[in-house]
Amino acid sequence: MLKARDTVRTLKEYHPPLGNREGLRLDFNENTAGCSPRVLEGLRKLTGDDLARYPVRQPSEQIVAAALGVSPEELLLTNGTDEAIHLICETYLEPDDEALIVVPTFAMYEIYAAATGARVISIPAENDFEFPTEKVLAAISPQTRFIAVANPNNPTGAFVPISHLAKIAKGAPSAALLVDEAYFEFCGETIARQWRELPNLLVSRTFSKAYGMAGLRIGVLIGNTNQMQVVRRASSPYNLNSVALACLPDALDDHKYINEYVNQAIDGRRQLERELEAWGIRFWPSRANFVLMYLGENCKPFIRKMRERGILVRDRSSDYGCQECARITVGIREHNHKLLASLRQVFAELGLNEKVAR
Repeated sequence: MLKARDTVRTLKEYHPPLGNREGLRLDFNENTAGCSPRVLEGLRKLTGDDLARYPVRQPSEQIVAAALGVSPEELLLTNGTDEAIHLICETYLEPDDEALIVVPTFAMYEIYAAATGARVISIPAENDFEFPTEKVLAAISPQTRFIAVANPNNPTGAFVPISHLAKIAKGAPSAALLVDEAYFEFCGETIARQWRELPNLLVSRTFSKAYGMAGLRIGVLIGNTNQMQVVRRASSPYNLNSVALACLPDALDDHKYINEYVNQAIDGRRQLERELEAWGIRFWPSRANFVLMYLGENCKPFIRKMRERGILVRDRSSDYGCQECARITVGIREHNHKLLASLRQVFAELGLNEKVAR
């Protein structure tokens, strides 16, 4: 009888609530306005011949490398950040190696690492989800081969100082340190290009969040040239489809669209945090395009009542340390206004009282 490997059969499963997502989707940290109009124009120009040919990744990698200020040899386009994580795990992890992750965080770090047969060591965040730098350093052993850090982190929005990440990279020279910068545009700080001094550092970015192209699955992995040569061996030459590759130049060129969207999202984040403060709701200051808040016994009723008003927010209660917490994405001004109006109505229905004047 055919049987899967034990490490795969016993993996945790990640089941995002993708069904029945009609309404204003503030549950997946997507761009609430969609991609740049230039991208849509470019899509309309595609022909049958474009789709009949195998995709060629190199020209788009040169364009992205120039936009990021790196050489093409320091970069690999990936099928979303998920593939970047998968490739790193397949490249560096052997059975019985160790992988370190700080929880709560993105679930796929653990899943891809565990699938190799490596031992995943979860390190709890400090109070208020502060990154436990010293505990991570103390957990590094000769078997440590992979450390994953989302910066800013999902679902908390917390940010790890760049100096702390560099310290970890230096403390684990035999481990691949992945710094996942999926929310970089909403934060503005990056450790990118420090791989020239830290050869075990790898940085991933995505076009799913600020660029509004989650459905096309485009990510990028950047790092030391020697390391990228090895990671590239594990990648299919056709990992991105032609449609996704055709969209990249237009997406990168529309700086005005991206800047306007990011600025509106940051303003919306500040407005949401002020609103929660006015109602006396505990939340964690965020550097991303979302805010995590604690609602206690009101968590599930809040999520249900928001859905009744056509607004989807994410229950994060299954994440470590996030019991009875909800996460809300912020986006363009129009959507943020709708969010705040509905949030006030629901809080009032739940019997909450404003603590301070806005």
